[in-house]
Formats: sequence, C-alpha cells, structure tokens
Amino acid sequence: MKLALSRVHFPVTTLGPGRRLGIWLQGCSIRCPGCISSDTWAKRTPDVEVSNLLEQLDCWLQECEGVTISGGEPFEQADALEQLLYGIRERTAVSVLVYSGLPLEELRQHTVVMRGLVDCLISDPFDVHMKQSKYLRGSDNQRMTCMTPLGQRVFGSLDREQADTDRQLDVMFDDNGEVWLVGVPSRGDMQRLKSVLAGQGTSLTTTEARS
Repeated sequence: MKLALSRVHFPVTTLGPGRRLGIWLQGCSIRCPGCISSDTWAKRTPDVEVSNLLEQLDCWLQECEGVTISGGEPFEQADALEQLLYGIRERTAVSVLVYSGLPLEELRQHTVVMRGLVDCLISDPFDVHMKQSKYLRGSDNQRMTCMTPLGQRVFGSLDREQADTDRQLDVMFDDNGEVWLVGVPSRGDMQRLKSVLAGQGTSLTTTEARS
C-alpha cells in the first residue's frame, strides 16, 4: 500500500513530550483558514510504499521517545495510515499522537482509532478566530483525547493551559536548503518573524494560509 508523504523529521520536541519522530502526510480537503501548513493541502497520488517508509524510519523508531503524525489530514489516507501505525506498533512501544482536523465524534468511528493504534488525538478544525491558550493546540476548540492507557500516562497531564515555556519551535533544514519551523506557533508569530527578518534585509516566505 502507498501513501502520500509530505516530510519526516527527527527529533521533534515541540509536538508532544520527548524526542519524537514527526511524520507529515500530504493532502487535506479541510483547509482551515490561517493554517500554518498550507503546503500540505494539495492532493498527490500516493507514491511512497508504507513498507519502504517503515524500513527508512526503523533507526529513528529505535531511538525516539514518541511518534507524532500530522498533515495534511492523516485520516484522508485512513487505510495507509492504519498500515503505517501497525508497522510502528511492531517496531516500538512508544506513544503515538495524531493531529486531525476532523471532529472527535467522527474520528471515533475509524478503525485506526478503535483498534488502539492511536494513543492520543488532537482533533477538530483549527479556528483562527478563537482564543489560543491550550498546550499543543492552535485554537481552544481543538480537543486532546487520550485513547489508550499509554496515552493517558503520557498525555493526561498535558491537557492544560499553555505556559510561556511551551512556546518553542524546532528549526530544521532540508537537503534542498529549505528551513522548517516545527511546532504550534502563537498567533502572529510568523508575521512577527517576517518583520524582524525584513528589518535585517532578509525575506521570508511562509506556508501560513490567509485567514
């Protein structure tokens, strides 16, 4: 089975506790205004064999303290997501966090969730007009739900207000020279960064969608 993959990064420290393996899937029809990852919206024919991807990730899966999957909308590739998660479960016992823009009530119907493959869900569409005060979430309507005992142990205490020390982003560089900021930025952070860099004579293009 194949999936449409956007990118993979390790380590990610801003999307869940510990040094996590971050996997972003490509394609999203929800397209929330203000989304910071509009580059993952475009649909693409699935072209990455899940088995090959798991082989490539194996060394990181032995080292990471958790896996975070986002997008794009992961559940728009539910069958491939399920196969990927089964493969991860076979290789490691670390926690799996999945971000989705779908409502929690809809996600509970997916076999991926019902079979215990996801330890924690952060669900519901991002709303740029809502307050942003909760840890690991872009807007306060989004819900963190622990789906397994492991999820409760790892994430149970993290369903809380965001602290100043939580406001961090990982900086990563791709082979082609592109820079990725990974995490959940506070509202307006990207525009402030663009302004600061412009003042230093450097231009910045972001993947933040217009709200």
